[in-house]
Amino acid sequence: MIDPRRLRILRAVADHRTVTAAASALYLTPSAVSQQLSTLEQETGHTLLIRSGRGVRPTAAGEILLTHTHAVLAQLERAEAELAEYAGGTAGEVTVAAFATGIAEVVAPAMALLATGHPGIRVRVRDAEGDESLPLVLDGEADLAVAVEYRGAPGDDGRRLSRVPLYAEPFDAVLHESHPLAAAGRVALAELADSDWIGPYPGNPCHDMVLLACELAGFQPRLVHSSDDFRAVVALAGAGAGVALVPRSALRDVEPRHAVVRPVSGPAATRRVFAAVRRGAERHPLISPVLQALAEAASANAAV
Repeated sequence: MIDPRRLRILRAVADHRTVTAAASALYLTPSAVSQQLSTLEQETGHTLLIRSGRGVRPTAAGEILLTHTHAVLAQLERAEAELAEYAGGTAGEVTVAAFATGIAEVVAPAMALLATGHPGIRVRVRDAEGDESLPLVLDGEADLAVAVEYRGAPGDDGRRLSRVPLYAEPFDAVLHESHPLAAAGRVALAELADSDWIGPYPGNPCHDMVLLACELAGFQPRLVHSSDDFRAVVALAGAGAGVALVPRSALRDVEPRHAVVRPVSGPAATRRVFAAVRRGAERHPLISPVLQALAEAASANAAV
């Protein structure tokens, strides 16, 4: 009989690519992880992981077992949700991992809605960039993520995560007030090809979106300055350090000194934000109201 706890460990190692990183995510020692993996290989009669560079990767047998792991763990989530529903669990804590703007746009308003409609549910917020929140959910460190679509998302997350779309927003161009295009009503990205650029660090989903938007416009941006704080990005643009693309909601309540904000003409980057939970957990009586509150907050925000 295969122990589901060992399946969770196998999946974590496959996600993080090293035993040490998986052990850190699971709050275990590397030796404990190695021991559990060795036992799992004995149970299955197959080598499940092999060395690859500085890390490890699943063997063919490991990939087969991982496919079943996703289904087994999702079914266990459903079982826990139904048992909690049966027990009438309407009080408890839900940990939500979200990026800063997502917290402001939907998480905080959702908490206000829950305080009225579901006072027994306590939401604990964990600030995490869009590329960090999904692994936190998959590792069990968070119950729910508010995340952004990006090219480096965990593979096969459709079988492992249930998603609820929340909102989509365009990126606007931020330019110094003396820039030749500052007086334009709209800015074509191709006209910024020769400019210095300011943008998020690699790994931040918005970094990928800026690169993709510029690629579609026919050029690769010359990223000179990097910051994951959009207030800092706007301040640098106002200092004449370069141009930037910034999600529209991140510009709310920001006064761009010596900078102007302009919509982008033609195909533009769009940030698509969604909530995600481990597949099977969406019916949990604590998690379901939080998902609903997030959707209501996003809808109300879009109507403003």
